[in-house]
Amino acid sequence: MTDLAGAIWRKSTRSGGNGGNCIEVATNLPDIVAVRDSKNHAGPALTFTPQGWSSFVAAARCDTPVR
Repeated sequence: MTDLAGAIWRKSTRSGGNGGNCIEVATNLPDIVAVRDSKNHAGPALTFTPQGWSSFVAAARCDTPVR
């Protein structure tokens, strides 16, 4: 299990701030990008390599399906 105790979490600036369905991302940990549900801080977090996270974000922004 990855230690996320030092994670500095941030929410997207596009988040409405109304308690909606948001995620928080921590990019300050060495070799890890962590993602969690903003409504469940004690819940599980997904972890990615920085390259994996960049690929995910690029695919999410793309209108063309990734194969």
